[in-house]
Formats: sequence, structure tokens, C-alpha cells
Amino acid sequence: MTTPALEVEHVSFAYGPQKALDDVTFSVEAGRCAILLGPNGAGKTTLFNLITRLFDSPTGAIRIAGYDNRRQPCQALAHLGVVFQQPTLDLDLTVAQNLRYHAALHGLSRREADRRIAAELERLEMIQYRKTKVRALSGGYRRRVEIARALLHCPALLLLDEPTVGLDIPSRMALVEHVHGLAREGMGVLWATHLIDEVEPSDALIVLHRGKVRATGIVTEVIRRLEVTTLAEVFEVLTAEETA
Repeated sequence: MTTPALEVEHVSFAYGPQKALDDVTFSVEAGRCAILLGPNGAGKTTLFNLITRLFDSPTGAIRIAGYDNRRQPCQALAHLGVVFQQPTLDLDLTVAQNLRYHAALHGLSRREADRRIAAELERLEMIQYRKTKVRALSGGYRRRVEIARALLHCPALLLLDEPTVGLDIPSRMALVEHVHGLAREGMGVLWATHLIDEVEPSDALIVLHRGKVRATGIVTEVIRRLEVTTLAEVFEVLTAEETA
């Protein structure tokens, strides 16, 4: 049996008296793109902060490639690649310089780093921008660089927190296509979004609303189970159940 890329079990978190996550449980299989769907304020970013250990979860367990991120943080985070919602590249460094710095943090030799950088930029059709300063790139190309950076150490799990915010439609769709291709190659992906058009019918779906998981399963199965016809209706039904 293949170890899941991510396991989240009974995780809760609160900011003082305000509960942000309430007994959240789900998993992401290797080779699957899982969509964490929910409106702003649903708890998506809090969950990502717990997975990446920016926050520490007081309850439950989070495992990345089988490693508990609280008891085995170094091993767990070594299998994790992240693209945060806010850009984190150094605008005054070139694409290659940004990527080499990240590779060095993961202990890669200069030769191995350059090999992996070239491979990722080729895959993203960006090799010609290797010596370009990030400041000169469009928003879509900057996001591609961040994805390349997240993949340099060959993680088992790729986290993306609203990565298409601010991008034009062609850039968004190119990013969606590339990430789904990574999943088809065997990587586990957890993509947080509130944009339904970024979801494919075969994706795994985790619907998060007000800190609770409202539904999980393959998109088409969830739609059939709730007896609706579109993903938009899924969310309407689930939020209506809560307020009924």
C-alpha cells in the first residue's frame, strides 16, 4: 500500500476564542491533485500554516510522506514543496540565483542544483529567462519560478495556496495544466483555491467551510452524491445545510 503524500487527522486550531479549524481530517494520495475548496476565511491558510509548521497544531496529527511533522519535522518538511499566496522571490536576483539559493538550503551541490534548475525551467518553458532578474518577469512567470523552486528537492507533496491570485486567465490556465501534469507524474498536490474553474472533474475534493470539512471525494462522486449538477451547487448545498 502506497504511503499517502499527506495525512491530516483530527486537527483543530483557534486564534484565542475564535476557532479556525474544527476536527479536520482528510488525506492526499500520491499521484493525485486534491483541491481544498472554500471561500476566504474558511481556514485554508491556517491549515497550510500548520502543515508547513509556521504554526504548531495543538491537537491531532499531520504526516507528510509518512513523517509526523511535529515529532519528525526535518524529515517531514524535506518531503514538502510550497508555493505561498504571497510572492517570496527576491526581485533583484536572477531566476537562477533565486533557485540556487533554495537548492543550497536543501543541501544540494552546485552541480546537482544547476542540473535540477535546468530541468525544471525546461519543463516550464522558461530556460531562456535563467539569467533574467525576477523584477523583469510578469506575474505568471514569477509563479512559474516559485513552482520550479518548490520542486528542486523532489518533494512528495506540493502545497499551493491560492497561487493564481492576480494572474490573467491564460497564465492561470497554464499553471493549472502544469500542476495537474505533476500529479499525473506521481506527485501529491494540495491546491487551495476559491475558484471553481481551476478544478478538474477527476480531482479529489476537500470542501472547507468555517473551519470544518463539509465533503471529501472525487469531484464527480461528490456531485453525484449530493444530487446536483455542478461544483458551484455543491458548495451552495453544503453551506445551506449548515445554516438550515
